[in-house]
Amino acid sequence: MEKKDAFFQVVADRRSIRDYTDGQLTEDEIKMILESARLAPSGENAQPWRFIVVKDEEKKKFLAQISKNGSGRRFTGEYLSKQMQQRFETLQDEEKKRAAFKKLTSGEVSAFVDKAHIILIVIGKKDVWDTPYDCSAAIENILLAVTSLDLGACWVIAPCIDVRDELKLKAYFDIPDEYKVISIIPIGRPSRVPRPRPRISLEELVFAEKYGEFYYQ
Repeated sequence: MEKKDAFFQVVADRRSIRDYTDGQLTEDEIKMILESARLAPSGENAQPWRFIVVKDEEKKKFLAQISKNGSGRRFTGEYLSKQMQQRFETLQDEEKKRAAFKKLTSGEVSAFVDKAHIILIVIGKKDVWDTPYDCSAAIENILLAVTSLDLGACWVIAPCIDVRDELKLKAYFDIPDEYKVISIIPIGRPSRVPRPRPRISLEELVFAEKYGEFYYQ
């Protein structure tokens, strides 16, 4: 397979994985994943990212609980504001709709993270203007590296949305004040790979010269 074909296959195969086996990552795999993050682009080569590798079961349980709490508050607010109902208005199966609402508002949607072998905590320097964008580039490299290794990962922001959760997380992991918590990424060996989610077509996404003039006719 040519390099470009192999790359696009990795991009196409990437999924958000929330179900893991008990299998562990090798140290070589962990290093390859972190190396891919290290090589990501950053504004003015600031490289503001830092990574904490979490394997300890108690620490992973802490991250699962704080993720659950964060998602629960976020999605409960979405439900009370009726945004969630609008999001799911095309779903005709009422039983599935109720199950989705429960999973989201309870926070269970993000409580899976401790099932992964490791969790990466991604933090970035506060004094670098481009930190959120730089760290996002590193995270995407992580996700693609994980996929290329036939592993599974999920980009989780639940513990970082509410500043109160972020402060708890920083205190628990001794993260200095000069850093902001950007995301956590559980990584493990997938027990199930979901089907691809629907994507908007290029014909609807790309414009020629100005908004509204479609590039692909």
